[in-house]
Amino acid sequence: MNRRSSGRRSQTRTETKRGRYIQARPAEGKTSDIAFDATIRAAAPFQKQRRTPDSKLAFSIQKHDLQQKVRVKQTANLILFVVDASWSMAVAERMSAAKGAVLSLLTDAYQRRDRVGMVVFQKDRAQLVLPPTNSVELARRSLSDIPMGGKTPLSAGLNMAFEVIKREEIAHPDVRSLMILLTDGVGNVSISRMPPQEEAYKIAEKFAKEEISSVVINMEHREFDRGLASEVADHLKASYYSLSDLQAEKLIQTVKEEIGY
Repeated sequence: MNRRSSGRRSQTRTETKRGRYIQARPAEGKTSDIAFDATIRAAAPFQKQRRTPDSKLAFSIQKHDLQQKVRVKQTANLILFVVDASWSMAVAERMSAAKGAVLSLLTDAYQRRDRVGMVVFQKDRAQLVLPPTNSVELARRSLSDIPMGGKTPLSAGLNMAFEVIKREEIAHPDVRSLMILLTDGVGNVSISRMPPQEEAYKIAEKFAKEEISSVVINMEHREFDRGLASEVADHLKASYYSLSDLQAEKLIQTVKEEIGY
């Protein structure tokens, strides 16, 4: 369960004993983090029938009366942009929109404790040009000069994004991750012996398996679109948008809707 709130981090249910107690549910045999108020209310209607003449109990609670606390806690978001920087007609639009969105989101990130990062892929490799941060100044410096052109190592970009997200989740167990992939869906460089497109789909399926939220923004112009970005989205189990004239403001709004700002 995610709740929308202004100027605060997202709220999610937690199975730990940390967080704000908001309601109770049947404990179903569990005996940790018992909600005593709810347990007493559940047992109260049965006190007369449970009382016997020789009973010295003031109040009778049975195992099936037990209620467990449901808690929510504040969690930070990790928003990782993964941008195709290979040569194409749309590369300048992609990069401009992504940079603008990163800097705009970072304006809000400090209060929310959110972190924003960016991976770019081009030629034969992927590069983490902005490690996850909530610093606007660090982002400005890191994003000032990003190489563009060459082939499209989509697999490398997805693979690096997956590794960055998993590292962040280990370092910050409460983080909610969201990958924003800006691409036309074409992959023509492999990191293994598999065909490039097949390899990219296989890596994309790892995101789906780990239930990492993703959004695919198809940046190809409509007249040249071969439907490959949509295929990548299917393998990611991601939300899909086709915005051939994408501006930073539209991308920001899309991201905010996905993470519940």
